[in-house]
Amino acid sequence: MSKLDLITIGRSSVDLYGAQIGGRLEDMGSFDKYIGGSPTNIACGTSRLGLRSAVITGVGDEHMGRFIIEQLQREGVETEGVKIDPDRLTALVLLGIRDEEQFPLIFYRENCADMGLNADDIDPDFIRSARAVVATGTHLSNPQVEAATLKALTIAREAGMQTALDIDYRPNLWGVAGHGDGESRFVESAAVTQKLQSTLHLFDLIVGTEEEFHIAGGSTDTIEALRAVRAVSLATLVCKRGAAGAVAFTGDIPESLDEGDSGPGFAIEVFNVLGAGDGFMSGLLKGWLDGETWPVALKYANACGAFAVSRHGCTPAYPSWEELQFFFERGIKRADLRNDAELEQVHWATNRAVDWSSVKTFAFDHRMQLEEMTGYHLEKGGAFKELCLKAALAVQAGQPGYGILCDNRIGRAALHAASGTGLWIGRPTELPGSRPIQLEPELGEDLGQLREWARENVVKLLVFCHPKDDGMTCQQQEDVVKRLWMASRRNGLEFLLEIIPSKVGAVDHTTTATLIQQFYDLGIYPDWWKLEPFKTEEAWQNAVDAIERNDPYTRGIVVLGLDAPEADLAESFALAAKQPLVKGFAVGRTIFGDAARAWMKGDLSDEAAVDMMQTRYARLCDKWDQACMAASSLVK
Repeated sequence: MSKLDLITIGRSSVDLYGAQIGGRLEDMGSFDKYIGGSPTNIACGTSRLGLRSAVITGVGDEHMGRFIIEQLQREGVETEGVKIDPDRLTALVLLGIRDEEQFPLIFYRENCADMGLNADDIDPDFIRSARAVVATGTHLSNPQVEAATLKALTIAREAGMQTALDIDYRPNLWGVAGHGDGESRFVESAAVTQKLQSTLHLFDLIVGTEEEFHIAGGSTDTIEALRAVRAVSLATLVCKRGAAGAVAFTGDIPESLDEGDSGPGFAIEVFNVLGAGDGFMSGLLKGWLDGETWPVALKYANACGAFAVSRHGCTPAYPSWEELQFFFERGIKRADLRNDAELEQVHWATNRAVDWSSVKTFAFDHRMQLEEMTGYHLEKGGAFKELCLKAALAVQAGQPGYGILCDNRIGRAALHAASGTGLWIGRPTELPGSRPIQLEPELGEDLGQLREWARENVVKLLVFCHPKDDGMTCQQQEDVVKRLWMASRRNGLEFLLEIIPSKVGAVDHTTTATLIQQFYDLGIYPDWWKLEPFKTEEAWQNAVDAIERNDPYTRGIVVLGLDAPEADLAESFALAAKQPLVKGFAVGRTIFGDAARAWMKGDLSDEAAVDMMQTRYARLCDKWDQACMAASSLVK
């Protein structure tokens, strides 16, 4: 069995998408940053559909190059074939959405990193580790990258692998249109046609729009162009026809495009055609490599293209396999898919990056508790939280599965320093102790400050609530939770909802489950739940059932500590760990309380405080791991 299903080869870039829809690119005030480049998009799109994908490309040895590599890894794409070029910058593209017909873009590719690929960068063993190689047309436009592409294809053909070409014709990247014509999709060129036709015999599958087959076949009559391609290639030809869908030809080209194999189309609003072809190709490759019939493969392709057409960005728009199946089973409820709340929830939940199957969390987001300690002042509090982070990182030691909760008011320096360390990072938003819930003023009345948060920060909200709350209190709190959850999604941030009913009233084995259902009934889908430790398996099961019944894709639960002694926490861990949905704990004062009180009064040095917290945090991590192992042995 091959290690990989496919390897794409060609360009990669950072795409800066204009955030203002309908305006000129000249007038864009802000941009959203995505990964881009046709083969890079295809590698990500096929990975989301369950294929084992890799890309051969080049990036600069700088921040944007690292962004591309890290994003590829988050998407599950193998990056062994990504060349880090110390002499060239990563390619950049600026894009905009003007209207249904105009999508201006500018390519910044002068001597860019992916154009630095050469034949020596192609490892034959790496090529042979896949079932297929997928090339794109741009990298046939320059002798050096053409040599690299042809070497990969030759190795693949000799190994009996499958090969595919996405014609991906961009006239200005072939030098037959100017820099300001990035949007142009067709300019006649005999030289380009000749170059393409000299390579078409190398492919088992060739995919393009009608205009792309015009350049490949040397004719603006689509049937004539397809026949010209067929004269030099036995490949299956798949012609994309926009709103009319797509057709596949495995043999002679008939008199009409309608006589080819076709798959069902989808009536979707045209919002953004940029990247739609790469989405289409991703779906097509999934069907092709899975051995599906052409009508089924085209169904996948048309649907993936439809998702891209209706959303902002390229790779971020592509569906997961679970999302695609949900779409097929449920059908279209509204043509603007990006505004279909049910579908968007599945899209969000099944495309989240990073595996957090374990989250052992040191919670030092406390504010009120520190402010009440003898010797506290703001600067000192911030310094102590940096010591907390130091202790957390010492226990983490570069391993996955560890996290922190840290605020921005007292712990700003620690919060920012934690970014990029591999820690899961939760950040509180509520005013401590408030009921009805009030938010930290730093968020802004319109919650606009969430736009400034690091994307790896998880929005955490603690609500003291109870099923027996009076109507006004319940309404006030639910409104805040809904607004914050929606703002989190709008800004691409995960959301953790912590609920503590025991501080409000008496609880039983149904209390928390009832609250969980109430929030789901409001249309709120937290990525994470932070729950009190329960006394009985029945209470745990009720809470888990309520979550899984409403959201099968939830990240999971972390159990909070409530300043309990370590022995009590070990007991609560043993019960919680029996539930696979519980991913870890979030404990604070049990770890830092004694150290903080002594350090604030000057009775404990920095080193001793770190050592005390590190020791306690490590002990709790061990207790959690032991609880998980014990629970696992019971299942076996």
